[in-house]
Amino acid sequence: MGKADRVMAAPTRLRAHYVLSTHWDREWYQSFQNYRYQLVRLLDRVLAGLEDGRLRGPFQTDGQAIILEDYLEIRPERRSELERLAQAGKLVIGPWYVLPDEFLVSGEALIRNLRLGREIARGFGVEPSNAGFVCDLFGHNSQMPQIFAGFGIRGGLIWRGLNHLQTRHVRWRGADGTELAAYRFPSGGYCDYTFQVRHAFEHAVQPTGDSVRADLDTYLRHEAEHTEVDPILLFDGGDHEEWDEAVYAAMLAYADRADDFEVVHTSLDAYLAEVLPQTARIGTVVNGELREPGSDYDDQQWVIPGVLSSRVWIKQANAECQSLLCQWAEPFSAWASLMLGTEVPQGFLDVAWKWLLQNHPHDSICGCSIDVVHEDMKYRFSQTRQIADRLTNEATRAIAASVAGDIGDDEVRVVLFNPLTAPVDETTEVTVQIPLHWPQFNEFFGFEPKPAFRIFDGAGRELPYQRLHQTNNRRKLRIHTIKFPEAYRTHDVTVSLPVSVPALGYTTLTVRAEPAGRATRYPVKPSLVVAENALENEFLRVTVEANGSLTLLDKRSGMSYARLMTYADNADIGDGWYHGQAVNDQTFTSTAAHAAVAIVHDGPQLGALRVRTAMAVPAAFHFDDRMARSDGLVDLVIDSVISLRPGCDRVEVQSTVHNVAADHRLRVLFPTGAQSDTYLADTPFDVVERPIPLHADNHLFRELEMETRPQQCWTAVYDGTRGLAVVSSGLLESAVQDGAERTLALTLFRATQRTVFTDGEPGGQLPGALSFRYWLVPLAALPDRVGLSRLGQQIAGGLRAVQLRAADLPLYRQAAALPASSGLLAVDGPAVVTSARWLGGGLELRLFNPTPESGQATVRLAGATQLTTVEEVDFESRPRGAARPVVDAGVEIALSAKQIKTLRFA
Repeated sequence: MGKADRVMAAPTRLRAHYVLSTHWDREWYQSFQNYRYQLVRLLDRVLAGLEDGRLRGPFQTDGQAIILEDYLEIRPERRSELERLAQAGKLVIGPWYVLPDEFLVSGEALIRNLRLGREIARGFGVEPSNAGFVCDLFGHNSQMPQIFAGFGIRGGLIWRGLNHLQTRHVRWRGADGTELAAYRFPSGGYCDYTFQVRHAFEHAVQPTGDSVRADLDTYLRHEAEHTEVDPILLFDGGDHEEWDEAVYAAMLAYADRADDFEVVHTSLDAYLAEVLPQTARIGTVVNGELREPGSDYDDQQWVIPGVLSSRVWIKQANAECQSLLCQWAEPFSAWASLMLGTEVPQGFLDVAWKWLLQNHPHDSICGCSIDVVHEDMKYRFSQTRQIADRLTNEATRAIAASVAGDIGDDEVRVVLFNPLTAPVDETTEVTVQIPLHWPQFNEFFGFEPKPAFRIFDGAGRELPYQRLHQTNNRRKLRIHTIKFPEAYRTHDVTVSLPVSVPALGYTTLTVRAEPAGRATRYPVKPSLVVAENALENEFLRVTVEANGSLTLLDKRSGMSYARLMTYADNADIGDGWYHGQAVNDQTFTSTAAHAAVAIVHDGPQLGALRVRTAMAVPAAFHFDDRMARSDGLVDLVIDSVISLRPGCDRVEVQSTVHNVAADHRLRVLFPTGAQSDTYLADTPFDVVERPIPLHADNHLFRELEMETRPQQCWTAVYDGTRGLAVVSSGLLESAVQDGAERTLALTLFRATQRTVFTDGEPGGQLPGALSFRYWLVPLAALPDRVGLSRLGQQIAGGLRAVQLRAADLPLYRQAAALPASSGLLAVDGPAVVTSARWLGGGLELRLFNPTPESGQATVRLAGATQLTTVEEVDFESRPRGAARPVVDAGVEIALSAKQIKTLRFA
């Protein structure tokens, strides 16, 4: 017996939950301010309807709290009214601050987003919504069930990334096994009710009371046939739609007379509260990340994969800001507070996070809106960057100035900081600021003066360095609190030298002037440059070929990789949503390109070659009857620096593309030769294994499946004998091509002119210089998921240097005297740390296990011995168990496969 038959036979009516909302893209095909004008009008009408009783039930704020902030900025006098309505159950707020994309931001940003949204809801005197609302996000990452569970959210509402089902519900099993009972919206998605009952796309149709009642009855019976649980959802929340008073009144009239259905105006939470006890009746289980392309022609879900690479500067700026906050401003502010008693700048951190999260709505971070939207994003990124940089500088300067000992007149103190939870023992580059009055020396007959100095570590050992670059007489500024700023000048000399910096810690170097008339030089041999086109260290040899590509020999395995760093450029006639593939396309490669090679750095600490590749590519695409790339070619110049360090098994690449073409996509290719059918990539709080071949029936799909897929920092392919990983920051689209060579393809950028509801705009074309960084890691064994994730953090965060002279100490020194080298904490084992911050009177640490096996991680509090207890907390810092002692400044942490765990040390 079908569900509809059971409806007719049942002694009681099925309850249908009518939920009134709106899907509020904060900025998209209109600017934020234009949309806000509509938002104020919408909420004015909603409040009026709630006050006079025309609306019988609550208004759901689209799962996000920011719309109330945006409203109150215009209507501040209505705050108390909103609080009263919320407390009366008439406004359901959150759980998100904004509705983000799940792949383009970090896992930590997703947690902070939910946390802020829930805090704002509580600011109105109510508990936040516990409906895991992700109605319009472009696919779902594998850890969302566990992320939601960390906030006590047990039910969700999804759509994109999961193809049409005969049932409305699934049990979504996340990477760690956490299950989320989820409602999958019908074929029209979250707009289905507005399509079928309100006829929102039929502008000439004016629903009548009779037509609404007929459509509603048909809709309810159809939904009843497609659910395994008793309650039915009527979600009235289309894009930017206000409530339709006439349709709503007709719905109420139907509800008052319906025989088979009890239609009640409730909330998503009320609906899920009825669904969750019936979870066992849901037979369909889906696993991990949900990124199915739209396959069915009667279903309107599109996963929209092209957003991974649209307007790449947005992704790069976001990655930079996330790193500044999570790797620098928060942990080092916490450490300065612990060690020196300085204030934790929580207010500044909160403001910086809010600016950043306001760039995370899916139509913003995805780069798929009109130009003015993305221009507004630059200001928000800038605010986050400024605050995070200042807080980092304040904390690190205070620590550096508080290292015991004075600074002599002929000394500069350089303190290097490491944001990783593992030590850094390798060469690094530092630009040393040398006072103008220090002695200089010349080679031969005085062709170029060079500052003469030596560098010593904290134990007094001299460190050999390689002089890389210098610029003389550069202006600096010393800021005083009770006097005007003081300008001074320095000679800036960039050196490469070996350092050892503790985990999440610092080490102190002392730069001393050399007596006048004496040179400071160190052996330049053996050099890492072994030929005019080759670099070599203990592990690797990299050779630049005539066309600018690289041949990489892994000396450990004997495996060689050829034609690495080959470029492929093809037309892009798409937009922010999709890479548009033209029928009349031609893919241009750098296979026969001209390349110029220069030796940039030639020494034992750093070897670097500059490779200038000039590709001839079509100037643009002709959007006329030809629909083809132009016959006229322009030189697309790619200027790369290839670097190798002693003792490192990676090749570092810094590239700048001088983009003079339009309507194209540029990728860099790395043939791996690995005979594998799967590959690995990192995503928020996880490393996923994906198949390389596309669906065999892909040609039948409504939305083509694409080989390009998301990464956070790295992608790796390995077959047990050979393989390659590429690690980057802010480049979120990669692929492993289904060909004999299993080529790993990293998208650098897409340049497009189309924007939604316009005749085209220039902002998406990205003219000018575009810069990218990535590291190549040949694999001599199975990919180290933890190690590659830490490399991703290293390329994003790097090291920082604070430089002080004697005059700086009174400005920044605190009362405590610190050792020359120390670390706050180190983590060993199968754990990647995503956050370390001072919160609620303790140091809160979040980590996750990216491996498919359980394991033990060790947290060692080397520089924070005053922290003596540890307890596990949830994502809102609520205890999950009893505190236990920290023994010998360390604690063992059990982590199950793919588990995220948050700890508070006090």
